[in-house]
Amino acid sequence: MGCCSPQGLGSLTVAALLILRQRDYKRMLAYSSIEHMGLIAIGAAVGGPLAMAAVLLHVLGHGLAKATVFVVAGRVLAAEGTTQIDDVRGLLARRPRLAVPLVAGMAALLGFPPFALFFSEVAIVVAGWRAGLGVAMGAVLVLLLVLFAGLARATGAMVLGAGTDPAQEVAVAVASGHGGPDEADHGAATGPTAPLAIALGTTAVVGFLVPVGTVLAQAAAAVAR
Repeated sequence: MGCCSPQGLGSLTVAALLILRQRDYKRMLAYSSIEHMGLIAIGAAVGGPLAMAAVLLHVLGHGLAKATVFVVAGRVLAAEGTTQIDDVRGLLARRPRLAVPLVAGMAALLGFPPFALFFSEVAIVVAGWRAGLGVAMGAVLVLLLVLFAGLARATGAMVLGAGTDPAQEVAVAVASGHGGPDEADHGAATGPTAPLAIALGTTAVVGFLVPVGTVLAQAAAAVAR
């Protein structure tokens, strides 16, 4: 207890550098996983009941949020026929059933309240600060801000940017094996939404559930022994 993980900081640094330059949204999500694994490693290295409970909460919240966003990314690929961020624009206006869960899932991954990752990330930083690792936690916060900027910029471009013209959508749909943009939208954007809503809803409330907090505290105490 009372140390910081060089591997964790290295993972955050690598993820930040890769995400800032990334043009493929599925690879961007994969690099985001590197970020979160690094943060989990840092929390585990800090140790103690607070950090370990935060690590366990982070594992739960990240698993649910990332699974949701990967499902949505697959639907975006099926509807748009591309994984290039620059080629996906105006989702909120053109395909709101894809854009809304994408934005919600990214908000969870970026650590917005009330999602679980907000509480777990704050708790890891606080635990590290209490352990005398102020410099390391400062570096963590800077890297998290860089990652936040990169992910938010890419997501904003995809959902808020100007949409493609109808001729381009037809070309993309035909190239991807769909009959047209309407058929592509119907086939990809009308997948089941209940599992996505349940997963994101769980990440939004789990941090407030007292029984869950008790279980996490007990598990953290057992791990920290």
